Amino acid sequence: MSNEENAKQEENVQQEEKVSQAVDSAKNTAGNLLSSFLSLKEKNPKVFFGGIGGVVVLLVLMMSMGGDNSSKPAISGPALKDLAVGQRYVLKSANAYDPAATVRLVSTPGAIAAYDDTEEADRSGACQHIPQGTPVSVLGFSDAYGKQKTYVKVKVEDGDCKGNEAWALAIDVQ
Repeated sequence: MSNEENAKQEENVQQEEKVSQAVDSAKNTAGNLLSSFLSLKEKNPKVFFGGIGGVVVLLVLMMSMGGDNSSKPAISGPALKDLAVGQRYVLKSANAYDPAATVRLVSTPGAIAAYDDTEEADRSGACQHIPQGTPVSVLGFSDAYGKQKTYVKVKVEDGDCKGNEAWALAIDVQ
């Protein structure tokens, strides 16, 4: 064997001794921590069990707060149709679950946002509240709030208000 090989072998032996000393040191430290933790159980059981309870609460919080977004269902809303002038559609309130709900028609686009129908006289006005399912024809569109075709000018094709022209929200014409 050459001197270089002997030096490398001695170096390897020294590294193995350092690793074994580090492992022994870690075992001793872990043993000391465990023994001090168990002695805490004998000396002050309230702190011992309180610490265990705190760790459990933290674990439960971490598990309940996490999660990936792929497992959550996507929220879907009413889909807007690509309405065309001259086509026939029906009125359907996208925001109402009650089949007896009515769709609000106004004389100018944008008036729906400023409308307050708390008075009974406003609710019973001529051709302002049209029942859902009433057929209408699209006559034109109006843009609002940076979106195209927000309001639709419709002509009522059936019922007491047949022939009347008014504006409705595009989402209510389906």
